[in-house]
Amino acid sequence: MGWKTLDDIGLAGKVVLTRVDINVPMEAGLVTDMTRIDKIRPTVEDIIARGGQVVLLAHFDRPKGKVVPEMSLGHIATAVEASLGRKVIFAADCIGAPAAEAIAKAQPGEVVLLENTRFQPGEEKNDPALAAEMAKLGDVFVNDAFSAAHRAHASTEGLAHLLPAAAGRLMEAELRALEAALGTPERPVVAVVGGAKVSTKLDLLGNLVTKVDHLVIGGGMANTFLVAQGIEVGKSLAERDMSATALDILAKAKAAGCTIHLPIDVVVAREFKAGADADVVAATDCPADAMILDAGPMTVAAIVRVFEGSKTLIWNGPLGAFEIAPFDAATNAAAKSAAMLTREGALISVAGGGDTVAALNQAGAAGDFTFISTAGGAFLEWMEGKELPGVAALMA
Repeated sequence: MGWKTLDDIGLAGKVVLTRVDINVPMEAGLVTDMTRIDKIRPTVEDIIARGGQVVLLAHFDRPKGKVVPEMSLGHIATAVEASLGRKVIFAADCIGAPAAEAIAKAQPGEVVLLENTRFQPGEEKNDPALAAEMAKLGDVFVNDAFSAAHRAHASTEGLAHLLPAAAGRLMEAELRALEAALGTPERPVVAVVGGAKVSTKLDLLGNLVTKVDHLVIGGGMANTFLVAQGIEVGKSLAERDMSATALDILAKAKAAGCTIHLPIDVVVAREFKAGADADVVAATDCPADAMILDAGPMTVAAIVRVFEGSKTLIWNGPLGAFEIAPFDAATNAAAKSAAMLTREGALISVAGGGDTVAALNQAGAAGDFTFISTAGGAFLEWMEGKELPGVAALMA
């Protein structure tokens, strides 16, 4: 693949600067979701097992180059310690004497956590001088933060050019899964793209129609495609000014041999609230006073048939307003079908994006997918075909 992993680099006796994403949600001073912290454990354990000293580099929130006490990584040091089951030494800076002293103090098996990299004004500017200061602290650079790989920052991109560099286990897993899904996939490939607006996923749709065999479009953006084809959608969310763009995407897909699947039937309601009265109508028959809030059962059945005839699935975005029942039915049913096919070994399934992960978790399907990316922006930019600076730097 062109990038090194922990297996390709000597770690014994080395100080390993390890970029991670532990930007976790907090409430009343406590971490409310440990997922991102738990996910760094395999890389930390592997480095220690190979005789390396782990030094964690990470950002927290958006202090914009200033020291903001409530955004200090010191607040989550205890949570990191609890997750790793190892002593964590916190350094009050990510460069200079505080960092160097914490590293010197660490005993074998202990982990050093440096202060929020974004407290430094040069971090988000990818300042070479800041990267050089960070590089002085270690011997090897390991990037395990795929979720920050779409940012060219000092701790994600600049540092990779100054020290022997490799991907951590989480980064490696992400890259291998993505390569399997779009790089050299087993065909046919189907992509599910949902969400509210076509305008936010133009690059994504434009790239996918040249890479996949089937493209299922759901959510509010499906309404825009229906409108573009002259179908009235009542009071539904639709970007009517994007009609020409939608038609361009349809034409591009046809030229590339990609079949686009739009709703055949839809679930409509007069109000958007839990338990609202809802009806299933043909996609061409949305009442003028109603709004489309989910795909209908015939559409789900058609999607499942596409899944059954495919080898690889990439999923980004729900098929309807999944946050509120009964408008979660299509997403739940399609997700469970994909999960079952994956369990049976008939489908490689990769999904990512915040709403997507939440929807698949809600459906009880996430655990059976081949790979679930929590990367958000980096996952989307990868799907759009863009180069990710944090990954490209590992190939230098």
